[in-house]
Amino acid sequence: MKPQTVEKLVWVLVYGGIVLAALGYFVARTDENMGLVMQLLGGVGVAAGVLLIWWRSRMERR
Repeated sequence: MKPQTVEKLVWVLVYGGIVLAALGYFVARTDENMGLVMQLLGGVGVAAGVLLIWWRSRMERR
């Protein structure tokens, strides 16, 4: 995978995860289970983005 592709994916996962977790926080006021699922999926997205940041730092520079 190209470094540029990884960098784009990092941004999508991190910011998408943050938005999803924030939406889950507000949804939890009316539907606790759905809000929890959204928060967990958002957290997984952020964690995946952080993992890709680490992976990108270990890739060879081209």
